[in-house]
Amino acid sequence: MAVMTHTQNPATTADYTALTATQQALFDAATTAADNADSGLAYFDAMADAAGAAGITLPASRDLARCSCLNDAGGCGCGAIFDSHLTGVVVTATHAPDRNLSELQCPPCGHDHPRPIPN
Repeated sequence: MAVMTHTQNPATTADYTALTATQQALFDAATTAADNADSGLAYFDAMADAAGAAGITLPASRDLARCSCLNDAGGCGCGAIFDSHLTGVVVTATHAPDRNLSELQCPPCGHDHPRPIPN
């Protein structure tokens, strides 16, 4: 009789506030590297490092974000790390010309208390 084992899908989201200080520092360094990357390869390598620091699988988009509610004044403190291409993501600030990353809210925060960028 053959035995079949079931594997769980690896996590693709994490809570930044639940990471250790070392993981947070590694995640921050990786996202800073992605933000300042001058090539697609450097960007995606940095995103892979960010996923590794957070202990999650890099999504197919190869693009992660941390919910902007964590640091925003009046934000709810959400520290979600998520695929920035998910439906329901809200852009709270666009990237500057010398940066690659925009500020984003995760879908639950974008639904519950959206703070989109002003028009």
